[in-house]
Amino acid sequence: MRVMCCYAPKQDLLLEKWPDPTPQRGQLLIQVHACGVCRTDLHVIDGELTGALSPVIPGHEIVGHIVALGDDVTGFRLGERVGVPWLGHTCGTCRFCETKQENLCENARFHGFTLQGGYADYVVAEARYCFHLPDRYIDVEAAPLLCAGLIGYRALRFAQEANCLGIYGFGTAAHLVAQIACHQGREVYAFTRPGDRAAQRFALSIGARWAGDSDTAPPKLLDAALLFAPVGSLVPTALSHLVAGGVVVCAGIHMTDIPAFPYRLLWGERQIRSVANLTRDDGLDFLRLAEQVPLQVHVTPYPLEHANHALFDLRCGRVQGAAVLTTF
Repeated sequence: MRVMCCYAPKQDLLLEKWPDPTPQRGQLLIQVHACGVCRTDLHVIDGELTGALSPVIPGHEIVGHIVALGDDVTGFRLGERVGVPWLGHTCGTCRFCETKQENLCENARFHGFTLQGGYADYVVAEARYCFHLPDRYIDVEAAPLLCAGLIGYRALRFAQEANCLGIYGFGTAAHLVAQIACHQGREVYAFTRPGDRAAQRFALSIGARWAGDSDTAPPKLLDAALLFAPVGSLVPTALSHLVAGGVVVCAGIHMTDIPAFPYRLLWGERQIRSVANLTRDDGLDFLRLAEQVPLQVHVTPYPLEHANHALFDLRCGRVQGAAVLTTF
């Protein structure tokens, strides 16, 4: 099979031929149709997340069909379309797994990081971490749902009943969660890189009430802010625009250091919290919602062998919506 693999941090991925994998007990062998290109992939490739396989095949927004079943697989059939997310294994026995917090499992493994991912023609995955996908989305549209959609949904849950919602970093996750928030009747205020008028127009086109630069104040105070941009300095900025009792939700797996800020920004029972990974229940809940709410998933497709081009465009902020690799 063809793979795009990473041998060292900050190096281009290499196109290679690897043996096709074989599913073990409880696993599916999936022929990949599409794999989303996520900012987490950049963090892995840049070495900002330590502990990755070497070499590692990135990719954790994987859509394909099942071509082989390992022993003891239930709930899936040959030929079915499935989705494979970031979370690929948990131990089931640690204190977090036993308290329904498997996203914090001490022995978790993740596709495209500590398990091989979907920048390839085939991938193996544990069946119990795979999802059936809503039929309304074609493969390239379904792929971003598996991380950008899931993490955005979990972040939105932590915003609770916030009506006035700020979203910092208007990329893949933001453009999906903004549509859900608007569907729920919330007001969305979008913050982009300073001067990125194209991203601001994009945010307005999918329902944002206001869009502006991340270093400017919104027209009203926010009940909650979701941060998808991995920029630590945005935390005190967002805090400064919150009502008392509001929350800043940091939704990325990696962020630059948060600078010191005066206590008055936090006072008034404001909160800062992070989102770590996802649970399988998150996935089931979100995909049911995505079946009901017709999300407009904006994608830019790239052939698998152009993965470096897709990553470069993502890094430079050239992608509106989601970049997705295709294998056909």
